[in-house]
Amino acid sequence: MTILRAEVIGDPIAHSKSPLIHRFWLDALGIDGSYDACRVSADDLAGYFARCRDLPEWRGCNVTIPHKEAVLAHVEDRGDVRSSIGAMNTIFRDEDGTLVGTNTDAAGFYGPLSGSAWTGAHAAVVGAGGGARAVLFALSRMGFDRVTLLNRNVLKAGALLGHFGLKGDALPLDAPLPAADLLVNASPLGMQGQPPLDVDLDDLPDDAVVYDLVYAPIETPLLAQARARDLAAVDGLEMLIGQAAAAFAIFFGAEPPRDRDAELRELLTA
Repeated sequence: MTILRAEVIGDPIAHSKSPLIHRFWLDALGIDGSYDACRVSADDLAGYFARCRDLPEWRGCNVTIPHKEAVLAHVEDRGDVRSSIGAMNTIFRDEDGTLVGTNTDAAGFYGPLSGSAWTGAHAAVVGAGGGARAVLFALSRMGFDRVTLLNRNVLKAGALLGHFGLKGDALPLDAPLPAADLLVNASPLGMQGQPPLDVDLDDLPDDAVVYDLVYAPIETPLLAQARARDLAAVDGLEMLIGQAAAAFAIFFGAEPPRDRDAELRELLTA
């Protein structure tokens, strides 16, 4: 019997919690499969996919920093992800051996925010990489009236706002935060081995939501600052688990047991 295999690729990759998530679901459902972390350098992306293409047991991979945009050049884009989000985080092997890319980040990001009305709201987003693209794609469909995008490269930030048809401003990283209803850190700042995100939350309204996509550590300095101000805080595990659930169904052909999310979070935070 063939053991189905999937993995997460990136560089670095040791921090990834994706193996814990997928293995938890595999065990819970009694599926004979595996999910591992694999460090793949930018120079080896083409070779990695060439090797996986001929392995029938390889069902696919998740993609993390810094490859979410680069993988577009190596796989088939049936859903026109290139023109929409412009980044992929999930690659799967079709029955004929074709490697196909998609993006489950946008849905994973949206999940924790789906219970609120955001029409006419103002969002501030930090970062302009693959994760930010998924966030901006989601925001463009959630009814936000304005988006302020902060990034080291202001020209790139401005181009991204235009790409997603969002009204707003592109500002440098050290610019003061606007009085936004939602603040999203879609950059690596605050991640283990990275400097913290240095922002002042004083101008955010009392009902603002602070959402940090970083999940290593789970309690980032940004989230600690938000909680100190009694602001609603969403950690990176929310998006990580949400996007992983969609990818798991693609890889292993079964819906993960989301009724056990509390148990999964305990495992991930132990």
